[in-house]
Amino acid sequence: MKILLIGANGEIGKILQPALAKNHEIISAGRTSGNFRIDLSDSNSIEKLFEEIKNIDACICVAGDCYTGDLLSLDEKKLNIGIENKLLGQINLVLIGQKYLNDNGSFTLTSGKMADKPVKNNISKAIVNGGINSFVLAASLELERGIRINAISPAKVSDIPIQDLINAYNKSVEGIINGEIIKVNY
Repeated sequence: MKILLIGANGEIGKILQPALAKNHEIISAGRTSGNFRIDLSDSNSIEKLFEEIKNIDACICVAGDCYTGDLLSLDEKKLNIGIENKLLGQINLVLIGQKYLNDNGSFTLTSGKMADKPVKNNISKAIVNGGINSFVLAASLELERGIRINAISPAKVSDIPIQDLINAYNKSVEGIINGEIIKVNY
């Protein structure tokens, strides 16, 4: 399978890339590293990436910035960091990428535990991760050509057994599930 991995040089990407590369061709993309460059907050950058890479079977996104801070420090500008980058970035990845992905391909987005179990100083993450999960549930009902979509919702990566994290992404990419939020070690 030819897999586009966005955020391959990030915390999760560094775990996934070597594990997936054992059985698949991995094309990496990131803001500052990887085979290709992408700015998730720019839909033109997303379109350009998909135009450059052909015959993608799966797209995994493990990238996206989000503001961390308490409610009193949160304002529209800080909230928009996560909305424009992680939430809209991943949504646009699907909206644009669905035209380019091979038939029966898949999207695997990344949300996070804060969608279901927020903690203090992480309101922005809760909003953004919840939005990603809702998008996956709704989009799974309408994607065409057999394309599937799922989200991985991990707890803090340092608290997760690495193999559990890898298994979650493998389940989404290699399996048949659609419209699932795969929770990892809550």
